[in-house]
Amino acid sequence: MEIRLLGTGTPTPSLKRMSSGYMVRVGDDVILFDHGSGAYHRMLEAGVKPTQVTHVFFTHLHYDHCVDYPRLLLTRWDQGAGEIPELKVYGPPHIARMTELLFSREGVYSPDLAARTEHPLSQDIFEARGGVLPRKWPAPEVAELRSGAVVEQPGWKVTAVSVPHAQPQLVCLGYRLDAPEGSFTYSGDCGPSKALAELARGSDVLVHMCHYLSGTELSPALAKGCAGHLEVARVGQEAGVKNLVVSHTTEQMDVPGVRERVIREMAEIYTGNLFFGEDLMQIPIGDPLPAKLD
Repeated sequence: MEIRLLGTGTPTPSLKRMSSGYMVRVGDDVILFDHGSGAYHRMLEAGVKPTQVTHVFFTHLHYDHCVDYPRLLLTRWDQGAGEIPELKVYGPPHIARMTELLFSREGVYSPDLAARTEHPLSQDIFEARGGVLPRKWPAPEVAELRSGAVVEQPGWKVTAVSVPHAQPQLVCLGYRLDAPEGSFTYSGDCGPSKALAELARGSDVLVHMCHYLSGTELSPALAKGCAGHLEVARVGQEAGVKNLVVSHTTEQMDVPGVRERVIREMAEIYTGNLFFGEDLMQIPIGDPLPAKLD
């Protein structure tokens, strides 16, 4: 199992931190969890082509978690030239409607798709890539999930649970992936949550939103729907996870010296392996090992 952080930032534009996106490889499957702005670019930097992606799970439909979805689906379909299976897409209610509004024959991208399937120029390119006419429109396999849903595939399964964030306007989920190689839990955007801690119990890796320095929250509503660094540490300790990753990080704590303070204060609560997430960081299933000293 390979776990790679693609985007560890927030909606705030940044060249250092792209918006939310995480990638897990299990066997021949490449599974994405969220695909916010810039996550696609980081995926390419990680050496993964869109045609290699097999499954996508969206935690919720804030734009910083899903805005690169059209780019992923369209380039995967275009480059795949009808030779790869349709993308399997999972997410909260409205993901099916979003997909329809984007990619149906009356959707946002319908003129583009009409040209790519019907114009001789595009048909020539399609055939040059190995496609056989007539060219079919993209038809992603979309399933909407609620809390408690389980998605099982050969070699792995994903379990969903409701987490507190932006309800009732958005259904917000956290996910746990279990495979023989290990377990990965992702909070999505999430405030302190006993349900998430229970989902993550014993996980090899927990990636958790860490939006601000605890005690500086702007309002009770923010404290309920977004976690601070001490709350994240408590969840990791309560769940007994092996590796805890701080992500969805704001500029408030992403400052030299402050980052180290965050790690120090969290380590007073959480006793496992602690990571201050960065884009393209690879997270081990086991303990991190030092590199060879030359």
